[in-house]
Amino acid sequence: MTRSELNIDVQAFIDAQRFSPFQWTILVLCFLVVAADGFDTAAIGFIAPALVQQWGIARSALGPVMSAALVGLGIGALAAGPCADRIGRKTVLVLSVFFFGLWSLAAARATSIESLTLLRFFTGLGLGAAMPNAVTLMSEYAPARIRAVAVNAMFCGFSGGLAIGGLASAWLIPHFGWPSVLVAGGAGPLVLSVLLILLLPESAQFLAVRKRADQRIARILQRIAPRDRFDGCLFFALDVRRDRGDARSQWALAIILSARYRFGTLMLWLAYFMGLLIYYLLTNWLPTLFKDMGFSAEKAALMTSLFPLGGIVGNLCVGWVMDRFAGHRVIAFTYVLVGALVLMVGRGVGHQVWLGALIFLTGTVATSAVTSMSALAASYYPTRARATGVAWMLGIGRVGGVAGALVGAALMGLGWQFGAVFSLLAAPALIAAGGVVLMMRRVPFNHVSADENVGAVAVE
Repeated sequence: MTRSELNIDVQAFIDAQRFSPFQWTILVLCFLVVAADGFDTAAIGFIAPALVQQWGIARSALGPVMSAALVGLGIGALAAGPCADRIGRKTVLVLSVFFFGLWSLAAARATSIESLTLLRFFTGLGLGAAMPNAVTLMSEYAPARIRAVAVNAMFCGFSGGLAIGGLASAWLIPHFGWPSVLVAGGAGPLVLSVLLILLLPESAQFLAVRKRADQRIARILQRIAPRDRFDGCLFFALDVRRDRGDARSQWALAIILSARYRFGTLMLWLAYFMGLLIYYLLTNWLPTLFKDMGFSAEKAALMTSLFPLGGIVGNLCVGWVMDRFAGHRVIAFTYVLVGALVLMVGRGVGHQVWLGALIFLTGTVATSAVTSMSALAASYYPTRARATGVAWMLGIGRVGGVAGALVGAALMGLGWQFGAVFSLLAAPALIAAGGVVLMMRRVPFNHVSADENVGAVAVE
């Protein structure tokens, strides 16, 4: 089909097409970015017991080390979003993956708490910049009818990275010591950054918004729909036309904090903060909690790997449901399930098989609730501010991850046991559910875009 001398809305065109092999390539690459992110983010939790033993330090002394990468994650995300909305998603993504791999390799040579803390902070800067751009790029190449499940499928990489980290750590640490985990977490991203340069396209929507290179957009869309021709076509992003006349639309950060979006933005931040507080407290401290219960280091790592492994199943299921029902209600209900499950674990479980099953289920709902919020945020904001909106939610929310690591350290220092720690986490789960519900009470009244099908932006 020839589309000569036509004006084409890039997102509407993508929405009308089948999910092509080219888009599968983008999904796989973003999946690998998120998997590397998950492996590297969780690495410190898996090596914590070995660090305590080898360096002869108290468990509570690892609090700054565990939170350093999360602080870097927050700063990296806050900076990366506005940069990506100005210079492009691909450029920022490639640089971030390269640098977090490089700093992870450097962290493997740390010889003190202070140096390890600093190097983990630098690693976190790259990690924080990678995640929101992978989310944004994937959401802009996924048709609206499957956008939530596509983004959540990409996020399965994070759960897979965490699970592989647990399995790899159980084998690597006894044979090669704790630095080997950080070496593995650094080498992979360096190789991946080369693949991204060669295979990953820039966002066609970003190019259309920036009025750049119609021929370049045509080549990208040609790979999605090989039978179509785009000679003489001009490309645009529909939500930019709707924002015309709003001077603030030139500044992505001003959009997400404007009266139209401010309340929803704040509620997104609150819910994500609470979700990550739960997630990172458990990710970082489960190996230590299991060891305190009498598990060997190897069995503690294997049991902990059940937590992120459950997220792979949950991400796909919740994403599928979000594409068919109101996305914010689905996520709010998932957070309520998190609260119920942590209370069940906290009440005490006698059999290891039953405990493993509950840890798996808790990981299923906790991971899917947190990761699904990226699809919710991507659907909430227009193209001009999408990378910034997603990145700032991830960045502000990472403070919750820092809080989770520090709260875990404080509870360990106070001698809190496994059951008490889990029971405490029901409170932030319910707060997160409330934040997601309240977010959609004030939908931007004239924000209607191709993202409606995600279910998160439909006015009720």
